[in-house]
Formats: sequence, structure tokens, C-alpha cells
Amino acid sequence: MTDSKPQPYDAIVLAGGAARRLGGVDKPSVRVGGRPLLDRVLAACAGAQRTVVVAAPRPTSRPVHWTREDPPGGGPVAALDAGLRHTTADCAVVLSGDLPFLEEATVARLLSALHTTGTDAALLTDADGRDQPLVAAYRTAPLRHALSALAEGDRGLAGLPLRRLTAALDLTRVPDPLASFDCDTWDDIADARARIREHGHVLDEWISAVKDELGIDLDVDTGVLLDLARDAAHGVARPAAPLTTFLVGYAAAQGKGGPEAVAEAARKAVALALRWEEEAAGKPGSDSPDPGPGR
Repeated sequence: MTDSKPQPYDAIVLAGGAARRLGGVDKPSVRVGGRPLLDRVLAACAGAQRTVVVAAPRPTSRPVHWTREDPPGGGPVAALDAGLRHTTADCAVVLSGDLPFLEEATVARLLSALHTTGTDAALLTDADGRDQPLVAAYRTAPLRHALSALAEGDRGLAGLPLRRLTAALDLTRVPDPLASFDCDTWDDIADARARIREHGHVLDEWISAVKDELGIDLDVDTGVLLDLARDAAHGVARPAAPLTTFLVGYAAAQGKGGPEAVAEAARKAVALALRWEEEAAGKPGSDSPDPGPGR
């Protein structure tokens, strides 16, 4: 029987490229959906025991360990080797820092594929079926061995293409054209920014961006808050919707501060809005008290 528990892993994020096709800007800091690309990738690998970012240090949404390849700008194989030296887990997820649509579920799928197949690595393939070795999960022992073998060459690791590394490994391929989408040009950035608003998860994207901006980590049932806003607007007045949701959030923060506190404050506010609506309609029973949950 396969163990379904999440497998411990470290994460290595390569974020130190020159971004020549973007005019040399700091690509990991470019924002998509209001969040830096690097922070979007860091959110996707938040379950890592340790996250190593191979790049010059800069502000990030969560703590990471920083390192650089030697020499800086030595290419992805050298950067991967530099990051791997700071990991201890048996598995490592290796990611580029420019993946706007990467999610935790994708990382979990790669780790599951690695665990169930027994291969050296599980990597995504893009819309054209091309391997994406910087959106992949690796077993660290064979990865270290392959890097060591490459390092014995005359040129070392600097400037080597990733295909030289993956050619020495037994691979499992996981198709995912969306999660493997990376941003190499300004057209890619524009495409990603447009797709953020079109792929059906704009509210989730917005809420994630707001939570990052405010420095909070709270899972909230957005359906409950949207229902509250609708009931307040319909039962009281349209401006009551944003004001009521703000007051619910404030009340939750004054209490326990977790999702349960938000849900309880929202339940009370919904009941109050419905009583206002009943009063306006002249319905009987509008003076009855809030019966409380489960009654």
C-alpha cells in the first residue's frame, strides 16, 4: 500500500538569471497579479522544509536561505549545484523564479509522481511537450551524482545546458501547459497578467495578493463573505456591503482571529441583515432574536 502522507522535501529556486530578453530587469521582482514572480513561486513551495534561493538577496514574502553560484551568472546547472549544497532532504523541488501559474497542488503532484514511479526525477512538460527541468522534483542522491560527474569535465558546470544533466537521469514526465508557463519576454508578462484575470480564479488571485501585501496568512471561506456582502447590500443598502465585511474582519481580529472567528462574525452579520430586510418588508417575526448556530 502506497504511503499517502506528504513527502518531506527541500526547495531550490533559481532566480539569478540575466533576463536579457526583458532588457536586464530584475525578472523575479516583476509583478503579475500584484505579486512579484518570485513570491508567487515561493508560495507554491511553502511546504518545503527548507527553501534555498539562488540569487542576490532581496525582500521576499517569507524567509529563505540565499546563495549564489560561483561564478555568478554561471548558468542553471551551476546554480542548481550551488542550491543543492544547502539542502538535506532526500527530495528537492527545483523551480525557476518566473512561473506565474505554479501552485502548491502542482508541487504536490510532482512529488507524488516521483514517489510512486521510483524514477530519479519527475518534471513538467509544456504545451509543446518539451521537458521543463526547472519545474521538477528530484531525488537528491542521483542528482548529486549526476552533477558530480558533469563537474569532472574540463569546463566544470558553468555554462552547461540542463539537458546534459537530465540526460543522465531516469525521468517521469507530467504534462501541465499552464503551470509550466514561464515569463521570458515582456509579451509573456503581458500574457500572464491577462490570463490571471481570465482563467476563472481572479478572486483567489486577488485575495492571495492582498494577504501577501498585508502580511497575513488566513484561510477564509470567500463564499461566506460574498454572501454576507450580498445580504447586506440587498437587506440594508449597497454601501453596507464593504462596510459590513470590514467590520466582520475587525470583529474576528478582536476575537480568536482565525477562520472560525470570521465565520461566526459573518453569521451574526448575515442574520442581522436578514432581520433588517424583514423589517423593511413588514414581515412578522422580525423582532425574534438571532437563534445562534445549529438552531
